[in-house]
Amino acid sequence: MRNVLTIIFATIAVFASAETFTLQQCIDTAVANNIALLQQKNTYATAGIQYKQSLANISPNISAGASNMWSFGRSTASDNITYSNTSAMTTSFNLNASLVLFDGLAMKFAIDEARASMLSSEASIRAAELQLRLNISSMYLQVLLNKQILLAAQEQADDTQRLLRKDSLLVQANRLAEGELYGVIAQLGNEQLQVVQAQNDVQLSLLNLAQAMNIDPQDFDIQDIPLEQLQEGAALPSRDDVLALALEQRPEIRSKQYAIDAQQAMLKQYKAAYSPTLSANAGMGTSYFAALNSGATNAAFGKQLGDNLQGTVGLTLSIPIYNKMQTPYAVKRQQINLDNARLALEQQKQDIRREVEQAYYNALNALSEAQAAEHALTNATVALDYLQKKFDAGRASSYEYTTAKTTFSKAQLTLLRSQYNYLFRLRILHYYAGTQW
Repeated sequence: MRNVLTIIFATIAVFASAETFTLQQCIDTAVANNIALLQQKNTYATAGIQYKQSLANISPNISAGASNMWSFGRSTASDNITYSNTSAMTTSFNLNASLVLFDGLAMKFAIDEARASMLSSEASIRAAELQLRLNISSMYLQVLLNKQILLAAQEQADDTQRLLRKDSLLVQANRLAEGELYGVIAQLGNEQLQVVQAQNDVQLSLLNLAQAMNIDPQDFDIQDIPLEQLQEGAALPSRDDVLALALEQRPEIRSKQYAIDAQQAMLKQYKAAYSPTLSANAGMGTSYFAALNSGATNAAFGKQLGDNLQGTVGLTLSIPIYNKMQTPYAVKRQQINLDNARLALEQQKQDIRREVEQAYYNALNALSEAQAAEHALTNATVALDYLQKKFDAGRASSYEYTTAKTTFSKAQLTLLRSQYNYLFRLRILHYYAGTQW
């Protein structure tokens, strides 16, 4: 008994010094530290950059250039008959611009595809975040349940300890057979073991929650929430209402819908390759020439640049005729991709419909079990009260009393587990419905 009390007091001391987290703090910490979620956010950032690039692609291309060349050796003179040794330097500058005027709206469809892909990635992040929130909430509820079980086990062991002290006095006064005392001692040993097991369950559930939050589990604890507070507004919603909300606003479905939009835009891009492309081009340039032979005279640098300035403006039309059937086959492949995207959406809807139906019936069964457990606890309480009165009056043995107390304890734990199980199942339904509870 001394060892059990030591464990209990040590546990209380640890919990008292631990940093306590609320449910919302646990969720926020997990969302901030989850590696997979952070990776998905990086994927979304990449999609955002791709979208900005697609917008920038409609702007013109502008480039500037410069070159400087030296020539040496024999070359024809100005009469194109005689040869002479000539050394010269040529410097040139140019500025060019081009703009696609029409490409079958390929760039417009590329913008649509990039935007839809970005929104699909954003919806995927939301879906992953909601799943993480559900996981953290379920772990939080598990810790609360294990703490309640620990308290019940401690109360049971304390009550048996008081009974043992009372029976010990009766044995010493020769008012109770010593054999009755051994039964109580055995019962106390079993309940002490249950206290230790319950304590281990609390610590393990706290460890699981801390690891899911990706934080140091040392000195970690959660803020207790009374069961009555958790049960506020814990009415079972309609299955049809949950299913309708899930099919309408689940981020997994939105992600698949955006994926279809992206595939449709890509199909239009491939079809745009059948259209001609019209581009506008413009450029300007100038040059400077200097003979390097001794005695040669050269015009001034600035004068030559002004005299040699020239510009060009033009249109370029490219008409696709035959490209080894690349465009037709690309269109056919993309039509298959689009069909697969539509099938993926339908599959997602079927999965959500099946999961909602399972979640609803699990919650309904959990509610029925909680109601039955509550009725069983009521009966066990009545039986224990009756045995308590008989025992206090000396008309019931310690064995009968401890048996009734054990039955009451089992009924109490069964009710606790069934109540928390219902709360967890109910939270799953709200997860699919996208509602707060």
